[in-house]
Amino acid sequence: MNTLLTMLAAAAPVASGWTAHTLWLRRRLNVARRDPLTGLRTREAFTRRATALLRDPRAVVVLADVDRFKQINDTFGHAVGDALLTATADRLAHHVGRTGVAGRLGGDEFAAVLIDDHGTAGDLLAVLHGVLARPVDGQDPAVHTTVSLGWVRAADFPGDDLSGLLRRADEAMYAAKQARAGARRAGLGRLFATVTGRRAGRVGSRAGAPVVGAAA
Repeated sequence: MNTLLTMLAAAAPVASGWTAHTLWLRRRLNVARRDPLTGLRTREAFTRRATALLRDPRAVVVLADVDRFKQINDTFGHAVGDALLTATADRLAHHVGRTGVAGRLGGDEFAAVLIDDHGTAGDLLAVLHGVLARPVDGQDPAVHTTVSLGWVRAADFPGDDLSGLLRRADEAMYAAKQARAGARRAGLGRLFATVTGRRAGRVGSRAGAPVVGAAA
């Protein structure tokens, strides 16, 4: 009995050390999956969670882009731009809730997948557009912008993966931005020509890559 107790006592520090190391690794992994400015998931972490959510037929894919962001950065400075991005991220994550996921794809571009329990995604996103347009607390009221939203129901395009759905949401978002319409749903028509799944000049596009899709 004494021998067994001695062995357990000797093993305790090792087990404790391994548990602490595992928790440290887990924390480091969680940090690596988060955007350091906004706290949202990075592109890779967002893709992993969003892909899983797309198994739900109620899933809706949203792409959001801050309007006139470069102008705000150039006029008021990067600190103000960062505050705007952080506020946008916080509001988007709150609106998506625990059942969905939000991520920062890069720059002033955000994406989300939400679960539309009641078939009212259009109304929900109209409300979100208004929330995202509110002035940032503690900032100069002159720093005012909106966020253009494009969205698509995954069930409308059962053959599309996340990349394809983001491409459709991207086109809808661009149309909303051009028309100053706030939010727009992806239509059922053909996709515009894209470069690696994104419009030329967008994050993720690449010069010299083959063109995907067909001009409408």
